[in-house]
Amino acid sequence: MKLVKAAKPAGLKHIHLRWKCNPRIFNFTTTSDLEPVEGIVGQEKALAALQLGVKMKSPGYNIYIAGLSGTGKASTVKKILEAMDPDTSGVKDYAYVNNFNDPDSPRLLVFEPGRAKEFRSHMEALIAFLQERIPQLLESEAYTAKRNELIQKYTRMENDIVNQFEGKLKNDNFTLGHIQVEGTPRPEIMPIINEQPVTIFQLDQLVQEGKMTRDAANEIGVKYDVFQQELIEVFKKGMKLNQELRKTVGELERNEIGSLVTAAIGTLKEKYTNQVFLSYLEEVQDSILANLHIFKGHRPEQEQQPEIAAEDYFRDYQVNIILDNSQQKTSPIIVEINPTYTNLFGSIEKTPDGRGGWYADFTRIKAGSLLKANGGFIVINVHHLFEEPGVWRNLKRILTYRKMEIQDSYNYFQLAPSILKPEPIDIDAKVILIGSSYIYSLLSEMEDGFKKTFKVKAEFDYEVDKTGEVMIEYARVIKRLVKEENLLEFDKSAIAYLLELAAQTAGKKEKLTSRFSILSDFAREADYWAREGKSRVVSAKYVKKAYEFARARHALYEEKMAEYIQEGIILISTSGEKVGQINGLAVYGNEVFSFGKPVRLSSSVSIGNGAIVNVEREAGLSGKSHDKGVLIIAGFFREKFGQRMPLSFAATLVFEQSYGMIDGDSASAAELFVLISALSQIPLNQSIAVTGSVNQKGEIQAIGGVNQKIEGFFDLCNSRGLTKEQGVLIPEQNIRDLMLRDDIVEAVKKKQFHIYPMKTIEEGLEILTGIKAGGLLKNGLHEPNTIYARVEDRLKHFYELGKNPFRRDDHKKHPHPPKKEEPAAPVKKKPVKKK
Repeated sequence: MKLVKAAKPAGLKHIHLRWKCNPRIFNFTTTSDLEPVEGIVGQEKALAALQLGVKMKSPGYNIYIAGLSGTGKASTVKKILEAMDPDTSGVKDYAYVNNFNDPDSPRLLVFEPGRAKEFRSHMEALIAFLQERIPQLLESEAYTAKRNELIQKYTRMENDIVNQFEGKLKNDNFTLGHIQVEGTPRPEIMPIINEQPVTIFQLDQLVQEGKMTRDAANEIGVKYDVFQQELIEVFKKGMKLNQELRKTVGELERNEIGSLVTAAIGTLKEKYTNQVFLSYLEEVQDSILANLHIFKGHRPEQEQQPEIAAEDYFRDYQVNIILDNSQQKTSPIIVEINPTYTNLFGSIEKTPDGRGGWYADFTRIKAGSLLKANGGFIVINVHHLFEEPGVWRNLKRILTYRKMEIQDSYNYFQLAPSILKPEPIDIDAKVILIGSSYIYSLLSEMEDGFKKTFKVKAEFDYEVDKTGEVMIEYARVIKRLVKEENLLEFDKSAIAYLLELAAQTAGKKEKLTSRFSILSDFAREADYWAREGKSRVVSAKYVKKAYEFARARHALYEEKMAEYIQEGIILISTSGEKVGQINGLAVYGNEVFSFGKPVRLSSSVSIGNGAIVNVEREAGLSGKSHDKGVLIIAGFFREKFGQRMPLSFAATLVFEQSYGMIDGDSASAAELFVLISALSQIPLNQSIAVTGSVNQKGEIQAIGGVNQKIEGFFDLCNSRGLTKEQGVLIPEQNIRDLMLRDDIVEAVKKKQFHIYPMKTIEEGLEILTGIKAGGLLKNGLHEPNTIYARVEDRLKHFYELGKNPFRRDDHKKHPHPPKKEEPAAPVKKKPVKKK
């Protein structure tokens, strides 16, 4: 029976295929008539959120700026922050000084801007003054007289003790002499024999020579032992007197110098009245008085490193300014492009100690950009925070507790970590992270407290509404680029074509891309071509040339694929009809430059249980979205054909000659078409390529990259010769997204190429086959002699065959399968009689 023909489809008119910007809408001749725009265009919501985060002073109101790259986020943030009223209330100077009680825990001093330098200057002047005045005071006649008097006093006391002891020795015929022990003289008690002093060891010799008796020698030895003990006591008294002398002289020095030091430091105490400074200056005063020897030019007793210069003796009194904001007139705005651990948080440098080791002290502490932004703002690309271990973890900890400890950076090759633990610094910097919406979602899900720390999300849209006001603002953006980079002025035709490119990049007629970096590149290259052409202004033809040349630079892969198709290596039909075969459309490339190419889809069916095999999925080449699209197709069949009988078919769907990953559901309509064709045995028009997504109810849904897909199929058809039958089937919702090339618009205008919109799967089937799809009748069956009726008949046939697998179409002749023949019984042979 003849199938019911469908009505002839009506394609889109050429006026629907591209938005053309009329230069006459502009009231300027060139951009020289415009003022450059400041800030960003069409991002009111993001800017409002950014303003809120910037002005909120409460904890946790750090900002995460999300959006695509190239929308001007970093430059916009900096300009907004710079445009704020100057506020330096949170700006301070920071310095570390020695902690005389615990040198491993340097003390932090916080100053108003500019006062850290002043304090360091005062400390340097103090030490220099004392270096000069203390030796002078200790060499004065008055001090020398007092010191000599003390020395003479203790010398007399020591002499009296020795004289008394010697008198006692003399009464017992002993004397105090000296002997050499390893070249060093040592006091020794000697008995006097025959008016001559002898050592105790010579007594035995005198006994042997008969000059004295053994009893006399023993008696002298006993007295010697007694006097030896008394000599030790004399030594102890002498040492005690010497210690008292040193202590008394030290007290004299401190008393004489104390008033000088107290007066000098008192001057500083009058200028720095904060308790932290007063406590530090008290420690300085005590340290100076306890270490007067270094002010007298003597090396410190504990110093064992002769390599260290004399000026290092006074290192303990230095002031290490780690941040000087004396020139900062507004809140600091730091854009950290390399947020390594050291750059962001600071470090403690190490220096060789001259003995093969390393050491660090408070003078080696260095500030990072986070401290430099204290009281202001720091802008960081969130992706860079995860490039070095420990950076994100430490930043999160600082933002949680609002305190920062400067420590050694994480280093695999570090020989020994520093034991310094500087006093923590209060952090009041506003952190502004720039990244993608995906990273924001990931951090929100994976990081506890992320949303509490970054309470403000400012999301920049990648497109803006195309209004007359916005188009003028875009022209002013180009004017800003012309002014900043000394480009040629752009006339209104060039601006109009740039706006068309903005709409083309956005992929919608009523939207313009807000990714100004792309438009800026086109403008710069258009300026280049205009200069090459000796033009004084940039016109539309130079912008068009810049665009075409930019595409050509990225077209190698596109050209190779076109070459493979033309040579027949990749099989694509653009004419005729085929059952179970259709041309789908795929997009290749990146966000800036992408292109579309056709890809053949095919399907085969057989008796089965309703399973649809996605070959790409079985081969591990299918993404989740594509898998979902295939499952939706199965749902469509259950909805459309599985209400009266089981779906007794099995099918396979495959992208022919596809060897990479496939994802997205924009081919689901094409997959459904090819599956219906395979079941109904009705061929599909190979002159028409298909793109579109479908739901379980058979409604066609919008897809992305519609312009690139149409252009890809048109280029193939055009290279083979347009037949006036070729075209592309697209979702009706994508009509508003069409921004096709001028040559395609012209071909459609001449009816050499066609763009067909579709709302439902039925509309698409009728365009591809010329056969009516078929509506559902009251009896639950589809209209006879239609596509769906043919599908029902085939499914019913599969169902019947499934119940009786040996059934044939000629069932009247062979109602039943032939029975298996039984083997014949063996014939018994009679015995032959021999004659």
